[in-house]
Amino acid sequence: MSERGDLAARPVRWGILATGSIAARLAGDLAGLPDAEAVAVGSRSPAAAEAFARRFGIPRAHGDWASLAADPEVDVVYVATPHSAHHRAVATCLEAGKPVLCEKPFTLNAAQAKELVALAERRGVFLMEAMWMYCNPAVRRMRELVREGAIGEVRAVQADFGIDLPYDPAHRLLDPALGGGALLDLGVYPVSFAHLLLGEPTEVAAWARLRGGVDLTTGMVLGHASGAWATLSCSLTADTPRTAAVTGSAGRIEFARGFFSAGGFVLHRQGREPEEITVPGPADTFVHQIAEVVRCLRAGERESPLVPWEGSLAVMRTLDAVRERIGLRYPGE
Repeated sequence: MSERGDLAARPVRWGILATGSIAARLAGDLAGLPDAEAVAVGSRSPAAAEAFARRFGIPRAHGDWASLAADPEVDVVYVATPHSAHHRAVATCLEAGKPVLCEKPFTLNAAQAKELVALAERRGVFLMEAMWMYCNPAVRRMRELVREGAIGEVRAVQADFGIDLPYDPAHRLLDPALGGGALLDLGVYPVSFAHLLLGEPTEVAAWARLRGGVDLTTGMVLGHASGAWATLSCSLTADTPRTAAVTGSAGRIEFARGFFSAGGFVLHRQGREPEEITVPGPADTFVHQIAEVVRCLRAGERESPLVPWEGSLAVMRTLDAVRERIGLRYPGE
């Protein structure tokens, strides 16, 4: 492991593994933070790494993942590769003793995710799935209200995430070799939202439209031992409302379009007028998950209480169960 020194006395230094749009988004958010900075980027293409470094003013570019993982000036690595490469990229970093923030979904399947968690535990290294929705202040406030009993016992959860993507087999989201399809890229948000409120389901039902080795649209109903249920959907062929709601025995909470990056929600309680809850600060940003990683590293924590390992594993198990129901397997599985 690299010698990181006193993290409380200086900015946490980030390495970015991959150079796509999601990596660019995190690099942009890092640039505006006083306690974190991007110091290195790594790619299997030296030219891509150098171009990304120039674009964001990052001092070092590595032409392979292992070199980034071995960089002694890097405190934590953000893995932003396609899903199919998460397992290998994260393992490379963990074996080098580097803490990791890995894009969602954690891996292609639960078996891979379990291996990474075991490796992080064995090496004593921080690991977190980049489920930025869990770090969003509005989502965190919603969860607090539910725990406090503001809407009574949770009975039902609804969430959807759909986009209208022109069909192009060359697109990353439609490539089975990259773990494409609606479920892993978009459906992970509704499934994770439901898990946050209900935990892991005991029953899973699903339907999908498949084409070219990926799911274009998937609908899910998750059942729980408490009698609660979740109705969830995702799509690459329909621009759905992208809303979410949780209903309890004494009220409900509704998120408008873009529930995963909301700045607030509406609280409905029996016998009262609807209450608009807004949370100050930026919403559609990665800064909250960056702050959580920085906090964890400075506190010496191996996992975040906001995005715990068991939660990420449970979501992956649910996604596996959905894929089993719809008959979707990826190359090499």
